Amino acid sequence: MTATIEYTAVREQPTIAMLQASSLTSAVQQALERMITLGELAPGDKLNEASLAERLGVSRGPVREAFRMLEEAGLLTLKKNRGVYVRQVPLEEALEIYEIRAMMEAQVGALLATSASAEQIAALRTLLESMESAVAASDAPLYFQLNVEFHETLVSFAGNKKMLLLYRRLTRELDLFRQRNLSQQALLSNSIQEHREVLAAIASRDPERAAQTLRHHVLQSRDRTAQSQTQGDTASDGA
Repeated sequence: MTATIEYTAVREQPTIAMLQASSLTSAVQQALERMITLGELAPGDKLNEASLAERLGVSRGPVREAFRMLEEAGLLTLKKNRGVYVRQVPLEEALEIYEIRAMMEAQVGALLATSASAEQIAALRTLLESMESAVAASDAPLYFQLNVEFHETLVSFAGNKKMLLLYRRLTRELDLFRQRNLSQQALLSNSIQEHREVLAAIASRDPERAAQTLRHHVLQSRDRTAQSQTQGDTASDGA
């Protein structure tokens, strides 16, 4: 009996250590992703492994592993003999992502118009109210975070986990491209009005209306992004 207990303990220790390391790496990955999303780490920035490890209070190992995971996710790029950089997404690729989003979200809108529960509609309305409060306070960073949550919640309610994973990867890559500079009240006001229309279309239980509204919203965002780049303006469109 004693030998069995000792054997089990020996087997469990590496497993616990692996779980702890995995959890720490995940936490570092999420922290770095948040920095990228909020613009603290901008496209083209070179990342310093040692300074980030010190800032996050961890050893360099989890940071190095988080770099690898974020590179696989399309957020970072490794340049041989030069280091790790926040990825820069070309305009053409960003516009393609918008088009894929438009197709995906149109499908999601049509599905939710027929399947969304009262609780799900209420959850979306609560998010929209929080977005409206952020607009009233001219809190652009908070608005952007809530905006991302609103769209991801829509896709999550469709119940397709693979689609949600793909959607998140695409939008994270798009976040790298857009300069989420929603400080202009006009942009915030336009964005929130479009989100009101999206929720109203889904709540109307009209699949065609919901699909068209979401498709229009995303493609409008694509067009504004293309225009802003042409004009040399890096302001985000809030989609």
